[in-house]
Amino acid sequence: MSGYDAICFDLDHTLCEPTRDPAALLEAAFTRADCERFCTPADLRAAIPDLPTAESDLEFYEHLFTEVARRAERDIDSEIPSRLARAYLAETDPTAVQFRPGAERALEYARDRGQVALITNGGRETQTQKLQALGIEDAFDVRVFTEPSAGIHPKPDAAPFEHALSTLEATPDGAIHIGDSLHADVAGANAMGLDSAWIATDGGTDLGEHRPTYELPSLEAFETIV
Repeated sequence: MSGYDAICFDLDHTLCEPTRDPAALLEAAFTRADCERFCTPADLRAAIPDLPTAESDLEFYEHLFTEVARRAERDIDSEIPSRLARAYLAETDPTAVQFRPGAERALEYARDRGQVALITNGGRETQTQKLQALGIEDAFDVRVFTEPSAGIHPKPDAAPFEHALSTLEATPDGAIHIGDSLHADVAGANAMGLDSAWIATDGGTDLGEHRPTYELPSLEAFETIV
């Protein structure tokens, strides 16, 4: 591995993406919950950095719909976020995922060169279903899921990075983390002293305060940095 003892990957929107259109999924959730739609998939993604830590997928989406309603200045009934969260999860199939461009090759390339970690801001049960659907459940030397009860809080918290590096017996200056979120992946890796590679999945170029070591249009360019 060129200069790295460990390569760490995010999962959602880095290695994989859902096969169902996000707008169609959201519309179906609002219909199932019998609610007037007040947000878009982009609104959901924009709200994630401001959410409190959740102990479950249900609690995460309750927080998420509460926050997007607040941002939209919608005065909604207090039960609406819970109804929407349950509807969204009912409409979501964790196994309906596909590799993002270049992701399968990038993972194989990394595995050929040394240790590989998965660090994901998702729960073990849901994320494992995605890994199984993609056929990469056993592709990592360590898998780190969000488990607040075990002290593993979501990125950019240091705990998931520390756990991965400790398990691999690697140091921050010998590791790189690849992900699509400036807030979670880049900021978390930078704070820990890891190199970072940002996959600009939304085509955006405004990096704000979080500066990645590398910026890639997709994982098809992965082999240029390791």
